Amino acid sequence: MMSNWPEALSHLKKAAGTLAQVNPPVVKAFQALNQSLDQGTALDAKTRELIALAVAVTTRCEGCISSHAAAAQKLGASREEVAEALGTAIALNAGAAFVYSTKALEAYDQFGG
Repeated sequence: MMSNWPEALSHLKKAAGTLAQVNPPVVKAFQALNQSLDQGTALDAKTRELIALAVAVTTRCEGCISSHAAAAQKLGASREEVAEALGTAIALNAGAAFVYSTKALEAYDQFGG
């Protein structure tokens, strides 16, 4: 195992709470931005999380990987759906996306599978 993704997500949530105490306006704005995605009707929540996970891989954001892998798992995304979404990231970002896709799939597996 390369990383403990549930632990990473727990740490991220604690760190986000600390940031929210120090800079509430920015954290509230970030949360509002994410909540605004729930207003969309063209894509369901699972599809949005699969896209977010693929984007997290291309941006190499480990906190994003942990968060979106957990959300995809919770929303019922299958391992095959995750792998297919990650394939898109790999096609767009080649080697770096390939390496981070292994991290994202590992994170997904650790959140329940």
